[in-house]
Amino acid sequence: MSEGRRKAPTRARRKKHWALRVAGWLLGLFFLGVIGVVAAFFIGYQTTDIPDPNKEFAANTTTVYYSDGKTVMGTFYEQNRRSVPLAQIPKYVQDAMIAAEDRTFWTNPGVSPSGMARAAFNIARGEQLQGGSTITQQYVKIMYLTQERTFSRKFSELFIATKLSRSQDKKQILEGYLNTIYFGEGAYGVAAAGQAYFSVPEPNKLSIPQAAFLATVLNNPTRFDPDNKSAAAQKRILERYQYVIDGMRQSGTITEAKAAQYSAKLPVINKPKKSGGKYQGPNGFLLDMAKKELGKLVPQDQISGGGLKVVTTFDKRRQNMMVAAAQSELPKKRDNLHVGLASVTPGTGQLVAMYGGPDYLKSQLNWATAPGRPGSSFKPFALAAALMDDRSIYDKFQGDSPIEVQGQELNNEFDRSYGDVDLMEAMEQSINTAFYDLVDKQMENGPAKLVNAAELAGVPKSPSLERGRNNPSTVLGPDPYASPVDMANAYATFAAGGKAVPVHVLKSVSGPNFKTWTDQKEIIAKKGKQVFEPRVANMVNYVLQNVVDGKHGTGDKAQALDRPVAGKTGTAGGVALEHRKADKACGGCKEGKDTLTSWWVGYTPELSTAVLYRAGKTGEGDLDPYSSDDAFFGGNWPVRTWLAYMEPALKGVPDEPFAEPDKAEIEDSPTPTFTPTPTDTPPPSNTPPPSNTPPPSNTPPPPTNTNSPTPPPPTNTKTTKPPGWPSIPTKPTKPTNTPETPGGGGQ
Repeated sequence: MSEGRRKAPTRARRKKHWALRVAGWLLGLFFLGVIGVVAAFFIGYQTTDIPDPNKEFAANTTTVYYSDGKTVMGTFYEQNRRSVPLAQIPKYVQDAMIAAEDRTFWTNPGVSPSGMARAAFNIARGEQLQGGSTITQQYVKIMYLTQERTFSRKFSELFIATKLSRSQDKKQILEGYLNTIYFGEGAYGVAAAGQAYFSVPEPNKLSIPQAAFLATVLNNPTRFDPDNKSAAAQKRILERYQYVIDGMRQSGTITEAKAAQYSAKLPVINKPKKSGGKYQGPNGFLLDMAKKELGKLVPQDQISGGGLKVVTTFDKRRQNMMVAAAQSELPKKRDNLHVGLASVTPGTGQLVAMYGGPDYLKSQLNWATAPGRPGSSFKPFALAAALMDDRSIYDKFQGDSPIEVQGQELNNEFDRSYGDVDLMEAMEQSINTAFYDLVDKQMENGPAKLVNAAELAGVPKSPSLERGRNNPSTVLGPDPYASPVDMANAYATFAAGGKAVPVHVLKSVSGPNFKTWTDQKEIIAKKGKQVFEPRVANMVNYVLQNVVDGKHGTGDKAQALDRPVAGKTGTAGGVALEHRKADKACGGCKEGKDTLTSWWVGYTPELSTAVLYRAGKTGEGDLDPYSSDDAFFGGNWPVRTWLAYMEPALKGVPDEPFAEPDKAEIEDSPTPTFTPTPTDTPPPSNTPPPSNTPPPSNTPPPPTNTNSPTPPPPTNTKTTKPPGWPSIPTKPTKPTNTPETPGGGGQ
């Protein structure tokens, strides 16, 4: 045998020997790791004591403050709990909770290794610690630990859960869990939850579907909130509910037939009326709004039991003034009359005052956040769109009535004609046909540009508004586009020189186990966005000041504020709810006779406030019986209520002028003054109705007030202002109000 043949096997054996040595080392390290982990667990287990129950949990009260951070508005410490023995909780209720949260509860050691591994992986990736907890772990977290999500807290949970599972009977743990877990609606424990969602205070009176629903919401009361009526939310809730029902079927609690029956739909929710002092009165709406916004920042359990300090944007002084204005400066007839008010500081998005109704406990319908038809208060967005389209405020448009748009005849209030008018005059007297001409005929894709401008200003995107991109008369807001909160913030965008900031009600949130969130000026500056060029916003402000100070301004009563004011009136109408049956019977004969909404949105450089009047239980009633005017004009009661708030709210605040518009855009431009030409008998009104009302009527609403302002006599004289800076009157002039159109969005 050669030398080469003898050496080859030796090298193979050496290579194999080296591989075995490495494998041995790795195996040894593995066993050392296992021993280390076991030792660490043993030491942690031995050194961890079970704390006193509820020691920290009972002290976690969330307190809500006004904007000063000192004056308490209310609390969210709603531990509505009534403990009951496990013997009084039916087995099917117990099984529903186990099917939802921990299907191996009766056999596991109190912890879920796979869930812990998943939580550790999430932390390693920098994500929030969540998921994977057994019922025992959840109970430990609630009763013995804080709500912070860290490695140390999770390991404490692991050791305590393991000890608790070894030292207590599973039935004891389940009883404690069912009496402490949070179900939403301020309800802690299954007894309180049954009362909160179904008005069933005793767990043994709950039906199987009701028990399954409670097991559904406890997983995440915010995510599975039945009050969220969106299609996506309802689908999510139903799928989770069906998961619980199927788990009960698998455990043998219910038969397949019953599972199929119960899975078809959710049980009917029957919440009792809210009671208690803290939500009572107008300020209950503030607390409710703050709670909803807080739910976007922190888990639901921390809202009611996290010991948070929540500072809102609501100014206590101004809020009191708004409540006083909304409850005192009203028509004498008040039954079923509703007013919503909202006030925003320009450039901040902070809602400083809001009036949603007289008592939250009696009705949770918030008239300050409920969308309504904006009518002519939508015209400033058309003006902004025109300016962005490089048009001038002195461009001429058709002021005569009617005007034909897409085969429809659209008209002015009481079908009055004004001749050719510019945008200054059209806005001042709220001439509908001029804006139809601008948006629907002169501007390419005018309705879409109008919608874009409204959304840029801060009007939320909605299906009804998006439909307006292709519809005639969008400029008169025939559908529920916006709420007073939305409109106050959108007009605040103009006051802030074109800078938009999302409206919000929280300034700061802090707590022992919550990283402080704050909304100070530097953060607001980052959130704000310059949506309009300053030249556009300043020109809108200039034109809207003329609505107040112009010779025929529809908002001339706002001059009483005696400081720079801009704003716009608006009404929208159709057929009131109480008249729709009769209207249907007569083929639409009542269309245009009812005023459904009446607005005044007015602002100064310091404060933007919207006022909206509505009538009827649902806000679809007729406003006209509440006023002696020809219609419930936006320039009357809405302005009066606005003044009752704004005068004291701005007391002591220095007067600030609006930024001047670009002189080059207004110098040497003639500003004709037009006088409307009345007719002895108003011709038929063909104003288009809201999209959800019957066809228009051919009969205008008859005058009901003999003291209504009389229009000036016919004249064809047009005066021209001399070249230079067009002045805005600073002293009140004799009112020459133009009646609003109750049937489609007048002044």
